[in-house]
This record gives sequence, C-alpha cells and structure tokens, in this order.
Amino acid sequence: MQRLEASSLERVRAIIAGEVHREGATLVILHALQASFGYIPDEAIPMIADALNLSRAEIFGVVGFYHDFRREPAGRTVVKLCRAEACQSMGGAALAAQAQDRLGIGWHGTTPDGAVTLEPVYCLGLCATAPAAAVNGEVVGRLNPARLDALLEAAR
Repeated sequence: MQRLEASSLERVRAIIAGEVHREGATLVILHALQASFGYIPDEAIPMIADALNLSRAEIFGVVGFYHDFRREPAGRTVVKLCRAEACQSMGGAALAAQAQDRLGIGWHGTTPDGAVTLEPVYCLGLCATAPAAAVNGEVVGRLNPARLDALLEAAR
C-alpha cells in the first residue's frame, strides 16, 4: 500500500471538509478524491467514514460497487474496452484477449512500467461503430486488430 505524505493527507481532509455537508456526500467526496489523486487512497476511507458517521465497510462497499473508482493509481494511459453486447457481437472478445496478451495484464491491471491500465466498460454508446474503446476518455469506434495494436503501441 502506498502511504500518503502529510500534505496529501491535508488535501484529503480539505476535500472531505468541503463536501461533507452536501447531499449524497459519500459519492461527492469519492469523486473529488478520485479527481484529485487519480484513485481513492486507502487512508482516506476511515477519514470519510468518521466524517459521515458510516462504517469503513460501507465506504469500501461503495468504492467496490462503482467500477470507475480505483484504489491504486492507474497507468499514464487508461484503455477501456467495451464489453457490451453490440461490441461483443462484432469481435470484442477477441480484441479483449488481444489487448490482454499484448499488454501482459488482465482486466484492471497496469503494465509494470506504469504506462497502461486496461479496464472493461459496459457500453460507450458507440454501438453503431462497434467494437469500441476509450483511450484516456477519447472514444474510438470500428476497432479491428490492427487499429487496436496501433492504439496500444501509442499508449506505451
């Protein structure tokens, strides 16, 4: 586990204090932490729980339920491959296997050099141009093996 420095802990405290009184504060705080750090630091979980009078298990449950929350830093490039039905029917499973093979990682994994994180996503709204991916939030349709290889090479 990566330990936060004192200045980062202060930033966590400031985020929690600034959002604790908002409706739906749990999600608001988690989104703010993810935006600030790129992940939800484990050390923030008890701080959130204490501020909201919830158990640590409840906070961990929320973090675990929503697939966009991370508990460790992502790679410099995040590649999300669509796993929904339209993309699967157009060869998405083979592309997913290709990406995992080329990168040497599984879902939610990050390459050892910290360059790429690979994540599944369930619909990017590009069903008409399936199969699709998102690279650092930029969507790409009409993927094929050669295009995927080019995306992965550029991501590295």
